[in-house]
Amino acid sequence: MAAQRNRGGAPDDDTPVFVISVAAQLAGMHAQTLRQYDRMGLVTPSRTRGGGRRYSGRDVALLREVQRLSQEGVSLAGIQRILELENQVEALRSRVEELGDELELARAAMARHRRIFAAGTLGDVIAVPAGQRPPRRPRSQALVVWRPDSRRQSS
Repeated sequence: MAAQRNRGGAPDDDTPVFVISVAAQLAGMHAQTLRQYDRMGLVTPSRTRGGGRRYSGRDVALLREVQRLSQEGVSLAGIQRILELENQVEALRSRVEELGDELELARAAMARHRRIFAAGTLGDVIAVPAGQRPPRRPRSQALVVWRPDSRRQSS
């Protein structure tokens, strides 16, 4: 598994780099507690090909949060529910942001293609870009010659 790195070349918070003993020490817990939390699904570390657990910085922060909640008297089932709800909230926030971006793109596209409908020169309905007037009826270049009808002269 290739480590994920940020632009500076250092592993990011999601890169699984800590073995269980180091993660336990960083979180202030016993390694057996980490194994129990893994079995319960509270924390899901990455696995090596050989099956060893690898914890990321984000996993260690989550372990610390689990420990804090536990010390405040929250049951493990309660902690699990809290974490589920926090994950749901984060997923919803992400979706709201995606939808906001989509809405912004749609509004920009509509602004570019907004049209107004008007009556054309022949009485038909035509689309006109916003801010423009419909084309005027061209002035006729035809020449009309009027000749009085000689048969209709007054007597």
